Amino acid sequence: MSAEFDRRTFLGAGAAGLGYFFTASAVSAARMQRSPNQTLRFAGIGIGGKGSSDIDHASELGEIIALCDIDDSYIDKKASKWSSAQKFHDYRKMLDKIGKEIDAVTVSTPDHNHALASLMAIRMGKHVYTQKPLTHTVFEARVLREAAKKYGVCTQMGNQGSAENGLRRAVELIQGGIIGPVKEAHVWTNRPVWPQSPEIVARPNKADVWPKGIHWDAFIGGAKLRPYVAKTYHPFNWRGWWDFGTGAIGDMACHTANMAFRALKLAHPTSISAENAELNPETYPAWAHVKINFPAREELPPVTVHWYEGKKDGKLVLPPEELLKKVLKPGEKLADSGSMLVGEKGILFSPNDYGAEFRITPEALAEGKDLKNPEHLPKNGHGDQGMKREWVEAIKAGKPEIAYSNFDIASLLTEAFLLGNVAIKTGKTIEWDGPNLKITNVPEAQKFIEKEYRRGWEVTRA
Repeated sequence: MSAEFDRRTFLGAGAAGLGYFFTASAVSAARMQRSPNQTLRFAGIGIGGKGSSDIDHASELGEIIALCDIDDSYIDKKASKWSSAQKFHDYRKMLDKIGKEIDAVTVSTPDHNHALASLMAIRMGKHVYTQKPLTHTVFEARVLREAAKKYGVCTQMGNQGSAENGLRRAVELIQGGIIGPVKEAHVWTNRPVWPQSPEIVARPNKADVWPKGIHWDAFIGGAKLRPYVAKTYHPFNWRGWWDFGTGAIGDMACHTANMAFRALKLAHPTSISAENAELNPETYPAWAHVKINFPAREELPPVTVHWYEGKKDGKLVLPPEELLKKVLKPGEKLADSGSMLVGEKGILFSPNDYGAEFRITPEALAEGKDLKNPEHLPKNGHGDQGMKREWVEAIKAGKPEIAYSNFDIASLLTEAFLLGNVAIKTGKTIEWDGPNLKITNVPEAQKFIEKEYRRGWEVTRA
């Protein structure tokens, strides 16, 4: 772990290659040299936007020793709080230079940089907290799942609804059978709330000078280099571009479909299809309805999860009206984001991004507080900060499973819904062999499971 590298050789050979310098056993042995009671030393990769609160939360649980961002204004703001923290613009250089001093990292970059930053840290034996969606591609999600298990680190994905006691209770009730076998679930969002199709369907035909303090090459990361255009990609509008974001389904399914995914014990789907607005090569479509079919699991029947995003003809794309009438009270307006699990005996309806608030229809099903549905999940209830506390608890106990949204579950959730974007791009129903990461019926769609990277930013499967 204390080995020094020739940095020019390392960066020129490809950043992902760093993982091959360490065996999993060597990483584990080096990590054990520090007592679990010692103060954890955190580095923040991406510290603006959501990353700002992520690194603030980490600071309440340990020491901030490094700050990394492509925008100097974000670094300067945080450096005023932690003046001793070292500053970086490229996470590869940070891990190369001071990796041995870091215990854990938060990764809160744009989606396209999640995988490599997380993977490099994992392969160095660092514990990782990565914002949702876990990755930019299905392949990357699988790589992180495998790496986390191989190197024995503690991980957590930042879908903070996982910490809500309401979500955990909904999972318990559904698994206890309160609404009977579930064969369909419906999840919807009002996203996108950022520019994409139909407003933007092509790249701007201009290039602005990079502002002082913006490190554009580091922002681009593994994507193909393109000119900087003010306010077009940074700091927030990257979400609507294929090369950087994952669209509405990537942004919100890890939140809004999380409860259903857990409650129904979902893993690999068998087929995925989509209907959507007109496609273009640069930005996500204006709206989509994605259907994800999952096989029977243990005693549970096959289930179809419906995902709805965006606006069609000026109106939100939503579940069927006849289904909504079954859960809405007279005069009640449907929430812009929520989910429904439809069982043989009733419906669990959540008008909430996280599935943390819910009610059961018909109400008589819930009145007796069914004894077949005992509480068995640990309580949290501390929201976003509760996610970090749980992650640190896992680190100090040496038990990755304590973190409720660890990469073992988070990668499956991410994979399943990013396959929705693959179906959108493909325009056909795709049949999916999850264990083998393979589309079995549309060979030309396999290219969308992973992507090409710029030299030095590759994500590889070890």
